[in-house]
Amino acid sequence: MGYIQEFSNYIGEITGIDSEYIKLTILTILIFFIFGVIKSIIKKIYSNLPVNDKKKFFRNRKIRIILTAISFILVFLLWGEKLSGLITLISFISAGLTIAVREIIFNFFAGIYINIKKPFEIEDRIEINGTKGDVIRMNPLSFEVLEIGERVYGEQSTGRIIHIPNSYIFTYTLKNYTKVFKYIWDEIKVDITLDSDIRNTEEILYEILFDNETLKEIPKKMEDAVDEAILEYRIYYNNLDPIIYIKIERSHIEMYLRYLVHPKKARDVQNEIDERILEEYRNGKINLYIEE
Repeated sequence: MGYIQEFSNYIGEITGIDSEYIKLTILTILIFFIFGVIKSIIKKIYSNLPVNDKKKFFRNRKIRIILTAISFILVFLLWGEKLSGLITLISFISAGLTIAVREIIFNFFAGIYINIKKPFEIEDRIEINGTKGDVIRMNPLSFEVLEIGERVYGEQSTGRIIHIPNSYIFTYTLKNYTKVFKYIWDEIKVDITLDSDIRNTEEILYEILFDNETLKEIPKKMEDAVDEAILEYRIYYNNLDPIIYIKIERSHIEMYLRYLVHPKKARDVQNEIDERILEEYRNGKINLYIEE
């Protein structure tokens, strides 16, 4: 502490700033540095534990939050009565920096709102301000999502991590694909010829849908989820089983296969269904319409 006091006095003489504020600033930096080192050590320890990655992530996140809270409490206690003087000092900061600080404060309180109200959580698939992805990390000032592509590309990961300010939760519409339910409605369009046997084609397509291992148990799980959700949300569905809709066009018939699926498994399911449809087409059981 003696060296810190001497150094603070020296800097104070050069800059004209109260040496006590300089000493408190140095101690604050030391506190954050020490807790940063502790976090790194714990992260290293957790990375070698014989548990799955999900448990490692959540345990490390919990410890990180606790250590961050402790460090802020120590800093608050350290500054004590000097805190009011510091606030007065900050009030003289230039207008440009004031705007930057305002954004930081806005993001910080938006982060508190996110943690209390939980509009989304880790692993949720969300879309906000045109960015769609899976939430992989939440910080006091921002959150990060692993971006996914558009529906035409199967909504699979692009490999890019997007950093989004917490304040976006108040500024833009948030779409959460998995908050209440793990499943969303997906559709596949199948074009068949006008002279096709509609009933027979429907039977084959229904068989394909109900034979799919991924889709089999979803209606029951979704029904249980709806029963839990109706206490807080005005949500109801008349039918949760796969269903096929028909639309007649001038040159062909469009059949829409509608079913519930987990967003992260949608492309795999669509691939399996398409493979079965092609197999039935090659066997002469479905007359697919091929536009010339």
